[in-house]
Amino acid sequence: MNIIKNNCRIKKIALSITVIIIAIVFLFAFTGCAQITDAIKSLIEQRTARVAETVETAKMATVEEKKPSDLTILAEFDSAISTVAEKVKPSVVNVKVMVTQEDFFGNTRTGEGVGSGIIYSSDGYIITNNHVVGDAIELTVTLNDGKEFPAKIIAADPNTDIAVIKIEATGLEPAEFVSVDDVKVGELAIAVGSPFGLQQTVTQGVVSAIGRDLSVSAESLPMVDLIQTDAAINPGNSGGALVNSAGQVMGVNTIIYSTSGSSAGIGFAIPSDIAVNIANQIIKTGKVQLAFMGIEMGVNNTSVKGVMISSTVAGYPAEKAGIKAGDVITEFDSKAIENTYQLLAQIIRHNVGDTVKVKVYRAGAYLDFNVTLTASPNQAS
Repeated sequence: MNIIKNNCRIKKIALSITVIIIAIVFLFAFTGCAQITDAIKSLIEQRTARVAETVETAKMATVEEKKPSDLTILAEFDSAISTVAEKVKPSVVNVKVMVTQEDFFGNTRTGEGVGSGIIYSSDGYIITNNHVVGDAIELTVTLNDGKEFPAKIIAADPNTDIAVIKIEATGLEPAEFVSVDDVKVGELAIAVGSPFGLQQTVTQGVVSAIGRDLSVSAESLPMVDLIQTDAAINPGNSGGALVNSAGQVMGVNTIIYSTSGSSAGIGFAIPSDIAVNIANQIIKTGKVQLAFMGIEMGVNNTSVKGVMISSTVAGYPAEKAGIKAGDVITEFDSKAIENTYQLLAQIIRHNVGDTVKVKVYRAGAYLDFNVTLTASPNQAS
C-alpha cells in the first residue's frame, strides 16, 4: 500500500514539473527571453529535489517492507522445527527392556530399563543400540500412536553398538537416512527419543563435531566416526534418532559425556552409514560380520599422512593384494586416511566380499591395490 501511495506522489510531482517546463517554453516563444530567471531556476531545483527525495523514500519503504522482522524469522524457525518433529516422530519408538540382574550376594531379580529405536522397514525391523537390548529377556515396543508390541532381538553387535529388533506389524513409517558425508558442523540437529522413559521427547541443538572416536571398553573395538551434538541426550535417548533439518536420520544416539549421568551438552551418535550397513547385514544374514583387511597397524613416523602397516596377516586380503609391511595407507575406497580410527571407520562401512581400492605410499611412490575384504576372524557374531 505504501509503495502505491509513493508512486502516486512521484507522478503528481513529475506532472507539476512538466507543466512548468511547458510554461517556460511558451514564455520563450512569446517574449524571446534568452535566460531563465533565478526564481524559475530555484523552483525547478526545488521540485527536482522533492522528486529525488520521494523516490529515495519509496525505495527505503520497499526495502523495509521486504525485510523480515525478528519475530517473523523466529516464527519460521519454530515452524520448521515443529515440521521436522512431526515428520520424524512416527518413525521413532519407545523400547522397554526387562533384564535379569544379580545383586552382591548372587541373588537374581528382574529389572526394567528403557531406550529408543528407529523404524527401519515398514514390516517391523527396528534399529536400536546393543547396550539397550543386548541383555534383554523381554522387549516391548511402543509406537508413536501408543500401540504396544512384543519384540525379539534379531542380532546385536557390541563393537558398533548397533542392534536390530523385530515386531510383527506392517504399514509402519520407516525413517529416511542420510550419509555422514553430507553432514556439516554447525547444522541443525534434532534428537528424538524417550529420555527417562518420556516417549517422543524432542530436543534441538547443532552438530558440534564429526569424526569423533571413543574407546568404550577393552573388550570391543573403539567407536569411530561419531557425530557430536549439543542437543540434549539423556538416559533413554539411546537408540533414538538424531536428524537434520530435512528430517533425515544422521545418526543413532548412543552415548553422553557427563560426570552426573545426565546431559552436559555433549552427546554422540553412531553415523547412519555404519548403522545402516550393520542393520542390513543383520536383516540379510541374521548376524554381523565385520570386514577385515588383515593388517597390523603401527606408529607412522614418516612425513606422509596415513596409517603405517607394521605387518600383514598371512593368507588375508592385504597380503594377497600385494600390500607389505612399511607401506603407508593414504586412501581407502577413494577416501583420505590420516589415522587408524578413520581407516577402521571406512572398513566398518563395507561388507565381507567388497573389493575396494587402497592407495599406499611406498619408497617415494603411490601405488594402488584392489583388496577384497574378508570376514574378521575374531569379530564375527
